[in-house]
Amino acid sequence: MKRDIAAEKVVFNRLHSLVVKDSKYMYAGRILQFATERYADLIVLIYRDKKITYKELYARVCSFSNLIRKHNIKPRDRVLMCFENSPEFYIAYYAILQAGAVVVPLNTFLREKELEHIVTDSEPKLIITSTDRVDLFKKVGLALPTILTEKDMDLDSPVSDQMPEDDIIDLEEAELAALLYTSGTTGLPKGVMLSSKNIMTNMLQTISRLEVVNHDNVFGVLPLFHVFAQNTCVWLSLFVGGSVILVPKIDRRYIFEGLQHKPTIFLGVPALYGLMCLLKTAPLSSVRLFVSGGDALPDKIRMAFSLIYRRKICNGYGLTETSPVISADLDDEIAPTSNVGCPLVGISVSIRDEDGNELPHGEIGVLWVKGDNVMLGYYNAPTLTKEVLKDGWFNTGDLVYLDVKGKIVITGREKDLIIHKGMNIYPQEIENVILSYANVIRVGVIGKRENA
Repeated sequence: MKRDIAAEKVVFNRLHSLVVKDSKYMYAGRILQFATERYADLIVLIYRDKKITYKELYARVCSFSNLIRKHNIKPRDRVLMCFENSPEFYIAYYAILQAGAVVVPLNTFLREKELEHIVTDSEPKLIITSTDRVDLFKKVGLALPTILTEKDMDLDSPVSDQMPEDDIIDLEEAELAALLYTSGTTGLPKGVMLSSKNIMTNMLQTISRLEVVNHDNVFGVLPLFHVFAQNTCVWLSLFVGGSVILVPKIDRRYIFEGLQHKPTIFLGVPALYGLMCLLKTAPLSSVRLFVSGGDALPDKIRMAFSLIYRRKICNGYGLTETSPVISADLDDEIAPTSNVGCPLVGISVSIRDEDGNELPHGEIGVLWVKGDNVMLGYYNAPTLTKEVLKDGWFNTGDLVYLDVKGKIVITGREKDLIIHKGMNIYPQEIENVILSYANVIRVGVIGKRENA
């Protein structure tokens, strides 16, 4: 399969006309409503032995959204939510958005210190979480707002066949819609602010590259609190009328159980593909597209996967700050895993030196990107925002070069670069060599300062 940029642009423009009216982007909180009007009786979620239609999910979201508003939630209020992969995640997520509030999905592995920081920073007006996590919030030791759980969703009540009345509160396209806290290599989580325009743009960009359609079954094994999973499993799949096969957690039993529903798109991080290699006999024949993202894909894992399953893992690249996908390489050709493909439609790239000067084609430098998918900034952190956002350009912090086909080739992180005797040493290249040894599964290369 060769990337056809012209065809990709045609798809993007067609979809773009559906979400932009009178030069304004559709509010992200209307994605589920948009889908339900078109695909009411299709299956949207497959969760273990349950199959949920668009009509049922939308009805439950509307009902819970009404409950949220009774707790005095106003437009633009922040609402924290914390669930593992489950229908409850979707109900809480879209109920918050439909109430006009800002959705703040939390990492389910957060510790008390990180949780305390997020609660203090975001000042939520409501918390929605599973009953088994209520005590964790209470241990934080702060004055907390009301906490709702899945018990307040009334999931056992019957659903009416009538389409709920339109009571969605729309925010403007450039307003904060989703606040995603992401941890860097150091420090506490920082809040990435995404608008409806950011969300809708990157959703359409990703659909256009992956060619997702309404009969696709996306394997939802990655944690939904992660932006990659939100893009593909919470926004994109619903918009096109697809189904999401929800896997509660990355566990062999749940994975094999989910695979019985025959996914057509499998999205994972390198470690997950490493696990699939160890399993060896996973039923993956129904999958038409395997995509890896979230971390550098080692050559060893991709080679092992291709030998065991006779299939290629396609490489994607992005950051939370870019909503998140920047590029994806779907071409059916041999290329190093550091090659992550051409930028998606509507994304401009610039390779710059440490002083911000643009470098000639083929030279290694820091990747800057520009497009409607680039975040609004970091929440409550204007100084940090100014460091990475300049004139609409975002500094990814990744060292890359563009190959002869215009594809992005990643050599490492700017902060990870090792300089020895004037020579630039890229840890990822060394790691790939070490991983070529049979007994090495994981490796990390870091620089060591020489004694003066």
